[in-house]
Amino acid sequence: MTPKPRWLLRPLPDARATAQVRRLVADLHLNTVCVDAGCPNLGECWAKGTATFMILGERCTRNCGFCKVQTGRGEALDPLEPWRVAQAIRRLGVRHAVITSVTRDDLPDGGAGHFAATIRAVHQLNPGVSVEVLTPDFKGDPAALRTVLEAEPEVFAHNVETVARLQRRVRPQGGFERSLQVLRKAKELRPQVLTKSSLMLGLGESPEEVRETMVVVRAQGVDFFTLGQYLRPSPEHLPVERFVPPEEFEEYRRFGLEIGFRYVAAGPLVRSSYDAAAALEAVRAAAGAQKAAGDRSGHL
Repeated sequence: MTPKPRWLLRPLPDARATAQVRRLVADLHLNTVCVDAGCPNLGECWAKGTATFMILGERCTRNCGFCKVQTGRGEALDPLEPWRVAQAIRRLGVRHAVITSVTRDDLPDGGAGHFAATIRAVHQLNPGVSVEVLTPDFKGDPAALRTVLEAEPEVFAHNVETVARLQRRVRPQGGFERSLQVLRKAKELRPQVLTKSSLMLGLGESPEEVRETMVVVRAQGVDFFTLGQYLRPSPEHLPVERFVPPEEFEEYRRFGLEIGFRYVAAGPLVRSSYDAAAALEAVRAAAGAQKAAGDRSGHL
């Protein structure tokens, strides 16, 4: 396996803080994408008392070449899981909750109803907490997408993951056009929802393809965009073709803002859920500043 460059090295996390989150997750019988997907930011986020919860079980019905989550037959849904997620969020004291899932192609609605129940439970038990969902594509089913959006998440995310040319190799059961359709339809169904998508770099894409992808995704009305380095979970997964330097990520961040994204996070260790509250806070702060400026001009 290719040695990692120095910019991917992370300091050791606070063991006591991470142990506290680990105990909470275990006590409530929950899954986190932090553990199941092998996120490199686990220590930092857990030390802050935050985690991205993964619902709908531990096994994914798809077999993507980049993902550490185990593949297999989906488990029976736990009707109490939405409330346990809501309880964990209350006990952690987070202000912005991120909820994702495995893909459940075996379920008639792809798990959309379970997503909606979780969103509602979090809002009901945690007034004032914003909810971000990162969903699968639901096979492009608009009814499933509508079910999730009617539960009123503040942020709806769905990742394109990689450029169009590499889709078949990276996620053979997904599709670039279907993901664009999901993002576009989400904005059509609920224009006020903030939408988000992400790219992994280092899988063999060219800089031109990255910029082209960003332009196409922005054309679907997407508000937030993140870019991070793909890291190989094991020798059985797709190899890393290139480690993208921090300065190149910064170029993509600037480009994303230039083409109209409202917030862009880009860096070797950035993940779609990493520091997710920052994007929402930035947009709300900008809206507040704009309103204040309007109020002042109205009194001139």
